[in-house]
Amino acid sequence: MKNGKFITLGIETSCDETAAAVVADGREILSNIINSQISIHTRFGGVVPEIASRRHLENINDVIQAAFDEADVSIEEIDLVGVTYGPGLVGALLIGVAAAKSIAFAADKPLVGVNHMHGHIAANYLEHHDLEPPFMSLVVSGGHTEIVNVPEYNSCEKIGGTRDDAAGEAFDKVARVIGLGYPGGPKVDKAAKEGDRDAIAFKRVWLEQGSYDFSFSGLKTQALNYLNSERQAGREIRVNDVAASFQEAIVEVISAKAVNAALEFGQDRIVMAGGVASNSRLRELISEKAAEHGIEVLRPSPLLCTDNGAMIAAAAYYAYRAGERSGYDLDAVPALEFN
Repeated sequence: MKNGKFITLGIETSCDETAAAVVADGREILSNIINSQISIHTRFGGVVPEIASRRHLENINDVIQAAFDEADVSIEEIDLVGVTYGPGLVGALLIGVAAAKSIAFAADKPLVGVNHMHGHIAANYLEHHDLEPPFMSLVVSGGHTEIVNVPEYNSCEKIGGTRDDAAGEAFDKVARVIGLGYPGGPKVDKAAKEGDRDAIAFKRVWLEQGSYDFSFSGLKTQALNYLNSERQAGREIRVNDVAASFQEAIVEVISAKAVNAALEFGQDRIVMAGGVASNSRLRELISEKAAEHGIEVLRPSPLLCTDNGAMIAAAAYYAYRAGERSGYDLDAVPALEFN
């Protein structure tokens, strides 16, 4: 406790960001330190799990100390330690979990393991201080594309998810083939601004009527086949047009299904979360569709859309208030379900 505020340390190491943050009362960011490995993994066209784990091991102590220093908080003044324990890369998760358990044990503080996807949703509490459940959430990232009904702070009901490739994964793969590089999402978004979204007739995959699930594998294959046929025919690849058309085929389906879900469940707010939630066209289109039905769309700033410790601290705070506690036997769960 410091200045009468409940202080939470949040630790996040699920993929390739080593992150730690200090948050007061679940809403106020005192520090949010992120050490990204993007420059390291770019040369490989994607995240290499073994390299990511080693970098987390090298960086974790310095990142946590930096979070304490920036917040001007000592280990004795924290009230809770929150940490991502899944889903994610098992080696990466283990580094964060081990660090969190060590700090909780050494400082005699309670420990709460956080589902990474709950953390992404909780990022909105840091941005929108008056936000409270219930609401509909759209979680879109490199590994997830899910529509989640959130009736309470610590209750999430997944009503639709990806059956194969997530949106972020599809962006990464197509970006690599058209020469944009890694990470694909931001690069596709940037290129699409200069392209014609109607130039190429990529299919929209709606699945069976009434389904809130997603499938982008077939769309990705269609894009790759298009690129191969154009190259074999000796025609120039219009990168910006491909990016714009491919992006539109993805965000059109995501936006429509998210709005329909909100309408069906009687929610008047859609809360966006995850790295792909910073995609400018997705933000624009879902806002347009939602406004037609009087639905408000909220989203975090781009920094809070990425993996960060502050979102984990916020999620841990509300879990702790609901009575959740983790023991020192807390372990990494790489395939942790969204529940």
